[in-house]
Amino acid sequence: MSRSVRLLASLGAAALLAGCAGAVPAPAASGSAASLDELSGTVEVYAAASLQRSFDAIATAFEQEHPGITVSAVYDGSSTLATQIGEGAPADVFASADEKNMAKVAAQAPDPQTFAGNTLVIAVPPGNPGGVRALADLAGVTTVLCAPEVPCGAASLTLLSNAGVTVSPASSEQNVTAVLTKVAAAEADAGLVYATDVVGRDDVEAIVPDGADAVVNRYPIAALTDSQNAGAASAFVAFVLSDEGQQILADAGFRAP
Repeated sequence: MSRSVRLLASLGAAALLAGCAGAVPAPAASGSAASLDELSGTVEVYAAASLQRSFDAIATAFEQEHPGITVSAVYDGSSTLATQIGEGAPADVFASADEKNMAKVAAQAPDPQTFAGNTLVIAVPPGNPGGVRALADLAGVTTVLCAPEVPCGAASLTLLSNAGVTVSPASSEQNVTAVLTKVAAAEADAGLVYATDVVGRDDVEAIVPDGADAVVNRYPIAALTDSQNAGAASAFVAFVLSDEGQQILADAGFRAP
């Protein structure tokens, strides 16, 4: 049963009880089945690059449930998106790959909710030409990493530091997609990316390094207070947190929040 049908049933039951008591039924509350069905327009979602595949699927499912709404998504490094939102970008929803960058827009996102988790893996080109087996090997091959200010970069530095490994990256990328692209093109022998980034791909191979489970990125999401389509923004966040949204994320390899 869809969320709209469940809410309609609950509303009907409440009205029936009120009628029996002789009370005047209250107006439909914000977020009721009726108002959800009436939502329309575009919801602008700014989301971390690592969310692209799963959020594309979530957007499709959300639009099927709310045919009046169109989801327009922008994917990039969370630090870049947070800066854009802080400068007035027309975002309705922000989904960050870490809590630090969500905190940068706390004035616009006062109530973020964690919806997923992720860990790192070593990505190598097919056949692993650099012979990478562990984090220590990254110091002796051409390695690309996310920039330190990007969530995957901060997590990479923590993972390497925990292992006592120092790496001088060939390049520091502004999002995890750029790291993966260079590895897949064999422009690098290895890169640290999220576990979800390699799911279902045959142009890279993944190695789970020791200590990966100790470095978990937690992903928060929030509807922004200056959204131009607040109802649709709240509905999208609720969908991501719903059983259906969570299943799509789990299928993509994300951890439960």
